[in-house]
Amino acid sequence: MGETVRETLAKLAGLDREVVAIAWLSLRVSLSAVLIGAGLGIPLGALAAVARFPGRDALVSLLNALMGLPPVIIGLLLYLLLSRSGPLGPLGLLFTPAAMIAAQTVLVTPLVAALARQILADAEAQLGEQLRSLGLGPFRRAAALVHDARFSLVTVVLAAFGRAISEVGAVLVVGGNIAGQTRTMTTAISLETQKGDLPLALALGLVLIGLVVALNAAAALLRGYAARAYG
Repeated sequence: MGETVRETLAKLAGLDREVVAIAWLSLRVSLSAVLIGAGLGIPLGALAAVARFPGRDALVSLLNALMGLPPVIIGLLLYLLLSRSGPLGPLGLLFTPAAMIAAQTVLVTPLVAALARQILADAEAQLGEQLRSLGLGPFRRAAALVHDARFSLVTVVLAAFGRAISEVGAVLVVGGNIAGQTRTMTTAISLETQKGDLPLALALGLVLIGLVVALNAAAALLRGYAARAYG
């Protein structure tokens, strides 16, 4: 155990090339997925919070249900779409970072949309009457509420990033865990533990834990700043 810990610390202190490459790929995939998911999820959540249209309740229920969809199921569905015999097979995206980004985007978009809808629905209950009195339509009201709740929405995006970067099932299925190409921190930790390379697995685990702790700290600081600045 002592030797394993020493090798782990040496990899971290020396910025081991493999650790850095795997961590960078994980960050690139998850950041891309979260940016796309936020770009889709926040407007969708705002629409569900502010607008009234047929099927709105069904949309809200669907978003809430999709938040709990197992990642491996998302990976399986995308695998069927992207495989050679699937409708998107000619694109050649299976076992590439693009497929992993797609999987994580599908994973985090309902999470962002559902949480954003709840936040903006609460803001609408407080400010909606005032905004309507100014003659603002649904889209302009939604934009105003998004701006007003921007700090809370940033914490939603941080939560989505934490969900994405710690996910293993979907990226393993569509990425294939290929060394140097699609091996992320979570899939590498699983593989290296099975192989017995505990120093590498622990080093990646510590990096992942550090990122999660940093995200939680950032969310807490942001909430504190918003409370002090806006009450």
